[in-house]
Amino acid sequence: MNYLHYKGYKGSVEYSEADNCLFGKVLGLTSSLILYEGNSLDELKKDFEAGVESYLEGCIEDGIQPEKPYNEGVLNIHIPFETHIRIAAYAENHGTNIDDFICNSIERQLESVY
Repeated sequence: MNYLHYKGYKGSVEYSEADNCLFGKVLGLTSSLILYEGNSLDELKKDFEAGVESYLEGCIEDGIQPEKPYNEGVLNIHIPFETHIRIAAYAENHGTNIDDFICNSIERQLESVY
């Protein structure tokens, strides 16, 4: 899949056969929704960038911090307590920390898939 990029935001590119147009949304936001559309890639890109600009301007006007895509690498997960203890013990016994253990485990899993 192709993506649009602008000011650190990433947007999808999709096609609607029913409407004969391109559309998308900014990815990785949890409390905001930015949608855009166009009849050509140039129109889609312009509407995407305008949507991001409008969002950023609205945040300034409202005096709030703009949401960063995917919360800048922060991922909250819920795991069973026993699993948490096992991970912490493993990390401590191997001279690492929980974050590094989880990141390395995920990377190894992704490498086996891709």
